[in-house]
Amino acid sequence: MTPFRRQTGSDQRDNATMARRLRKTVVMVGMMGAGKTAIGAAVARALGVPFLDSDHEIERAANATIPEIFERYGEPFFREKESQILSRLLDGAPAILSTGGGAYLAERNRIAITARGVAVWIRATPELLWARVRHKDTRPLLRTADPRVTLETLIASREPAYARADLTVDAGPDLSIEAMADRTIGVIATRPDVLESR
Repeated sequence: MTPFRRQTGSDQRDNATMARRLRKTVVMVGMMGAGKTAIGAAVARALGVPFLDSDHEIERAANATIPEIFERYGEPFFREKESQILSRLLDGAPAILSTGGGAYLAERNRIAITARGVAVWIRATPELLWARVRHKDTRPLLRTADPRVTLETLIASREPAYARADLTVDAGPDLSIEAMADRTIGVIATRPDVLESR
């Protein structure tokens, strides 16, 4: 696994960043391994807003892990619960929300996100994604005979949907979590209806 490099002094945020107010929920979308959770949590800390993870909320509601839900009930059941949780979270106060890799594929989820928040695609290369997920056994969709080919197939099929996101941030293999968070905030700041200066 290729982890994010961490920088010291991460709590020392730029004053300009701290003087902004989030007006809509920012929904992080993209492939597994792109860094949605780590980057989203760092963005939330920098902006002083809550961080939410839709997969965690699904697990909590079902009292089961994502792999267990897939195994017991199947993917269609999981996707239905995912949409319900996503809708509930979008109704809350503005926050940074990380979603599972398949959440943005459903048209109803895309419509809900754009209507009530903003979608940010964390775009990463296939090589970077594979480096991050190849040693993990918590990805139900990669439990195949050739997980790398499966991952590449998923990327090819999903990227057209991710490309519909409102904003895009490119992940870099040599960037720390904090650097990616700063890059993401910079992109979000191009939308004053989402992130306004106080």
